[in-house]
Amino acid sequence: MEWHVAINRLEPHVVRILTPDGSGTGWLVSSSKTSSLRAIATAAHVIDHAHFWEEPIRLFHPSSGKTVLLKPDQRAINVDAQQDVASIVFQEVEFEFPPEPYPLIPKSKFTKPGVEIGWLGFPAILRAGLCFFSGRISAYLHDDSMYLVDGVAINGVSGGPAFRLEQDNPLLMGVVSAYIPNRATGDVLPGVAVVRNAGPFHDVAERFHSFDEAKSQETQPTEPPPQPVNEAETPSRGPRQAP
Repeated sequence: MEWHVAINRLEPHVVRILTPDGSGTGWLVSSSKTSSLRAIATAAHVIDHAHFWEEPIRLFHPSSGKTVLLKPDQRAINVDAQQDVASIVFQEVEFEFPPEPYPLIPKSKFTKPGVEIGWLGFPAILRAGLCFFSGRISAYLHDDSMYLVDGVAINGVSGGPAFRLEQDNPLLMGVVSAYIPNRATGDVLPGVAVVRNAGPFHDVAERFHSFDEAKSQETQPTEPPPQPVNEAETPSRGPRQAP
């Protein structure tokens, strides 16, 4: 698979996240098969302020050109500040996301150093649309469940999907979390990007799966139950014969 093919496939899954104090990126991580519930993955620091202060969050979907404003009572947010990952669950009626999100890297797996990966996001410093970045994994820090990547991550790209190329589809590995510049000499020199592993999002997908199973087991009677017949209304069979 070429990078441009993966970008075209992932673009309909990506949204720009706008809050009263900043912006970031998110992507479709789970989708209900029995309802319009959708879950958007992002970095926790993109939405934690708006979540704490119950401020509105606006999602813009470039592929459809549509936007939605989510007030606190119109969303459910799961935040893991330590891992810097979060998800926004809401009723999607405007964007018409693709029916299925792309697969996540298995929960217990990670991508080895040296592999080239890509990520998507909306840089806050430019008026450009969705942008593509790439770099090679420098290291995977097991204790922190995060990748250090030889690449660039700037404001607005946080929360964007990081992925690697597979034979048929892109494989989602996690979210862009931060950029660590090199300040060893006192000057700001090129550093490394931080990508958080997608492991926590498996829990979101499992909850969606459980919800769909519960909904599918709900059955409705195909016919109304028979109504009792009042004896006085029973049709007459004619006069009874004397014995």
